[in-house]
Amino acid sequence: MAGVGPMTQDWEPVVIRKRAPNSAAKRDEKTVNAARRSGADIESVRKYNAGTNKAASSGTSLNTKRLDDDTENLAHERVPTELKKAIMQARTDKKLTQSQLAQIINEKPQVIQEYESGKAIPNQQILSKLERALGAKLRGKK
Repeated sequence: MAGVGPMTQDWEPVVIRKRAPNSAAKRDEKTVNAARRSGADIESVRKYNAGTNKAASSGTSLNTKRLDDDTENLAHERVPTELKKAIMQARTDKKLTQSQLAQIINEKPQVIQEYESGKAIPNQQILSKLERALGAKLRGKK
């Protein structure tokens, strides 16, 4: 092929462009100032309740009255005293710390601490893991 004739290239040039600015970039302070300098029309609109922590509807809902009328004290179920004592006793019998027990059952040490202090909300999966790790029956203690 060499020396046959003049070599020409018939490829089209490729132009790589940046993406068009998105709406956040259009609101950028630098962009707005450039538009002001060029004399472009700038419109700023404050959204309703923008920057506040108020709900979209400030009126009372139907549930508010029902909650006000409700006299029942609602609270989550907590770990019973017998269960927390049983967990503590089984753990000390195995000579484990809270951290070691947590590592065995793949939970955070804070979980064991909450169960032993009675602050945790009972979870059957965690209780099952504790039963297997400690070799003690815990779920009948509820």
